[in-house]
Amino acid sequence: MTSTTRPQTLSELGADERVQRFARLQTRMPEIWRAMRLNEEGESVVVVPSVTIDRVDERSGSLAQAYEERLLFLLLLLRQPRLRMVYVTSMPIAPSIVEYYLALLPGVIPSHARSRLSLVAVQDGSPRPLTAKLLERPRLVKDIRSLIPDRRRSHLVPYNTTPLERDLALALGIPMYGADPELFHLGTKSGCRRIFAEEGVRHPLGFEDLHGLDEVVDALARLRAASVGVGEALVKLNEGVSGGGNALVDLRGLPPPGSAGELSELRERVRAMQFELPDMPFDGYVAKLAERGGIVEERITGVELRSPSVQLRVTPLGDVELLSTHDQLLGGPSGQSYLGCRFPADFAYARAISADANTVGQRLAREGVLGRFAIDFVVVRDTTGTWTPYAIELNLRKGGTTHPFLTLQFLTDGRYDATTALFITPDGREKHLVATDHLEDPVLRSLRYDDLFDIVARHGVHFDQARQAGVVFHMISCLSEHGRLGLTAVGDTPAQAEAIYRRAERILLEEARSALTDLSLLD
Repeated sequence: MTSTTRPQTLSELGADERVQRFARLQTRMPEIWRAMRLNEEGESVVVVPSVTIDRVDERSGSLAQAYEERLLFLLLLLRQPRLRMVYVTSMPIAPSIVEYYLALLPGVIPSHARSRLSLVAVQDGSPRPLTAKLLERPRLVKDIRSLIPDRRRSHLVPYNTTPLERDLALALGIPMYGADPELFHLGTKSGCRRIFAEEGVRHPLGFEDLHGLDEVVDALARLRAASVGVGEALVKLNEGVSGGGNALVDLRGLPPPGSAGELSELRERVRAMQFELPDMPFDGYVAKLAERGGIVEERITGVELRSPSVQLRVTPLGDVELLSTHDQLLGGPSGQSYLGCRFPADFAYARAISADANTVGQRLAREGVLGRFAIDFVVVRDTTGTWTPYAIELNLRKGGTTHPFLTLQFLTDGRYDATTALFITPDGREKHLVATDHLEDPVLRSLRYDDLFDIVARHGVHFDQARQAGVVFHMISCLSEHGRLGLTAVGDTPAQAEAIYRRAERILLEEARSALTDLSLLD
């Protein structure tokens, strides 16, 4: 008589066992990485674009769906003729949106690519993270697992990595291309400040690991004592995203540092601080600060300020690769909210920030980080024209600059040259882009996504493979509900990319306004 042992379920594993099993699972990534370019049978990726990071704003409905669809540029990987892809979202993706991306594939029959694509929808539009929704539905996870042709040749591609994505990788039985959640602390505002300090990378004066108002007030007092004349400071939640966890504190006109009334005045200034998210409740912000911690740092000022970033990755083989530099386009009440980017960053400081970023990247590789990450900077120009960089954030995940750059790379097969700070295609042409996640106007609500595709066809607002220039749209699902859209405009020069961007923006707004005036009464 023989007995069989029932496999353990995920819920039966303790926290330590999950960590250990995930570490063993990840040891398969180097072999998968080496085989990825061999175009062999059985290769697949499972894309789960769950925005699981702690958000101070909740996105629901079509906006949450649009952020999940922001990674649809990964469909361009289907140009590899044997690759299979499973793409998971909360709600079904409109077929015409899928067709739009597959039509961008160079040299591939769209129907052949579509046959290798499995779209999986949870059918749950709530604002909770997509990965959490999946883990609540074991039958659906089993269905996804059945779509993987060979788990030895597959891996999970997340947007960010938390214990939820780790557990999903365990449930699917495939490794994850991303940083181990055990290293999450390195990417917090406090964690990256410590790395910058330990690696000798210039960063703003400030203090980390703060919990509660009293510690913030004390840190502001210490900041004023250390930096005479500091006029503004930033309070940042450890896990804030795209500037949404930031608040600006005005320090001008206060009593001298160390004076009797300083702390009470500072407390009042903190209570009046300006949140980057205008509808952020003060008590909610303070609760997040107490729970997750945060930092206080001096706000850098100068003759001219810019906000570039550097993207890097640590491969499963341990190599640190510098991928790109961008100039971020920021907005919001105090200019800290991410809106879009220009690529590549200005040559005047691109190499300087790349050198600092490489220093941080080498440290992260030693720590065992895997996958893509980005380092944000502030660069300030003085009266002599010299730019000085300050590292301000480390994002151990994909970000707002990831999808524009990879869209360009997948469409052109070009590469970024860190020496020249230029992106060059195989035939030697430069390429530049302007991208946004925030082309938005109330009049755009008059358009559905099928209207968008009609406009693209009639006005030639598309990406032209022959010229390797034009526009690629993203975040299409939230167009009609929110009057918002994302786009990446590609050109041979910065001026051409900007002109292509402005033309697309003008045409869309004109068409939307025209649609509002076209409704006439019938007899």
